[in-house]
Amino acid sequence: MVYRMRDCFSRLGRKVLDSIYYAGELSLLGARAIFGLCAHPLKRKQVIAQMNKVGIDSLFIVSLCALFIGIVLVLQSAYQMQKLGAERFIAHLVALSMCRELGPVFTALIIAGRAGASISAELGTMKVTEQIDALETMATNPVKYLVCPRFLALVTMLPLLTVYANFIGIFGGYMVAVWKLGITSTMYISSTFEALALKDIFTGLFKSVIFAVIICVVSCFQGLRAEGGAEGVGKATTLAVVVSFVLIIAADCLFTALFYFV
Repeated sequence: MVYRMRDCFSRLGRKVLDSIYYAGELSLLGARAIFGLCAHPLKRKQVIAQMNKVGIDSLFIVSLCALFIGIVLVLQSAYQMQKLGAERFIAHLVALSMCRELGPVFTALIIAGRAGASISAELGTMKVTEQIDALETMATNPVKYLVCPRFLALVTMLPLLTVYANFIGIFGGYMVAVWKLGITSTMYISSTFEALALKDIFTGLFKSVIFAVIICVVSCFQGLRAEGGAEGVGKATTLAVVVSFVLIIAADCLFTALFYFV
């Protein structure tokens, strides 16, 4: 019994130490990426190509998901709001939910599953085929050449996609509220502007920047440490998406609690 407890605590301690070491490596890579952006100019073509992959190529899936989220929000809230005679507050609920929580979080999860997985797989393939070793042989910094353009692209495009998703989600709620529930267009639009404050918009944008950093650092880190051929690339990609999802939700919980008391 004593040996089993000792083994259990030993495994737990090892997991805790591994988690701390993992967080430290992520932080170090993030710091190197930020320093690389500040210290060295990037090639414009690389950054624009990554922005296109992260932003433009993701517009359709972000639009579709945001539209459905807005529709579902109205349909779910209308049942209780109509009982209370508070239909005008449906627009408040949709606007605040999209701008503060659902817009940033769902957009980040979509980008993590799409662009994050692509980044991890791409860098992982370069790692197992020794292309990154070739870059180092030619005195090229892999972080500056591979991580920094993706970092800048994600930090730039994810907040823009979040604003776009907020607009599409509010529009989805507008369609159902006006065309199905009988709320006037003027009332819905005025209620939306009445509900939103500058703090609500800033909160969502701040979260989206943090989520972008998480997605880039985790995806690049997993790709750069991939090993073991095609199987290793698959494991790295899967782990990048899973870790990104967990950290995004954890960060959202943390900053929601912080902004609640500000």
